[in-house]
Amino acid sequence: MTSTLHVLRVFVGPNGEQGNPLGVFLDGTAIAAADRLAVAADLGFSETVFVDDARTGRIRIFTPGLELPFAGHPTVGTAWLLAAVGMPVETLRVLSGVIPTWSEGDRRWIRARPEWVFAMTTSELGSPAEVEAVTGPPPGETSWYPWAWIDRGAGTIRSRFLAPEVAIPEDEATGAAAVLITARLGRDLEIHQGRGSRLSTRLRSDGSVDLGGQVVLDETRPYG
Repeated sequence: MTSTLHVLRVFVGPNGEQGNPLGVFLDGTAIAAADRLAVAADLGFSETVFVDDARTGRIRIFTPGLELPFAGHPTVGTAWLLAAVGMPVETLRVLSGVIPTWSEGDRRWIRARPEWVFAMTTSELGSPAEVEAVTGPPPGETSWYPWAWIDRGAGTIRSRFLAPEVAIPEDEATGAAAVLITARLGRDLEIHQGRGSRLSTRLRSDGSVDLGGQVVLDETRPYG
């Protein structure tokens, strides 16, 4: 059966460049649960979303190697897409829980909890240049987020994310890591990740984190 694939870029930078590619099937139920991992692997995006119920915001998220109970750029991107096609939701429902979502200006936001984030090591390096010089994770690190301050006073950091454990050699913009580092540093952040992506976070008094960024739709095409 042919489905419709929407290809987005989430957390785009200034002038709409970069951002993390995301595949979304709004008609997710057309693809059997047993086939979804293979579809995600075939597409090759760091994550692919299958919308099981647009009305209630119920979605499932797959990397090329496994299903994730929560991820940042898929939830931000899917919430944006549902609003863009005239099916806005106030919450998304993922395996980890219920995620509030809303728009502010040209950014889409979600609210998540750091305990939902899969295990990863965050490592502060000495400078943005050191982050940019990274060629791979250290021995034994399978999910690694190196970062450094660009401007400590302004809360701006430079980061990357390398996760061969989940079949992602390098992720361009990682919302889950942004949620985690915001909680660990205990402050709002502006994050410059990958080759030019931008993520914004706000730490809330209950420990949850608001995560926002801009999204663009690159193409819609049949799949299958």
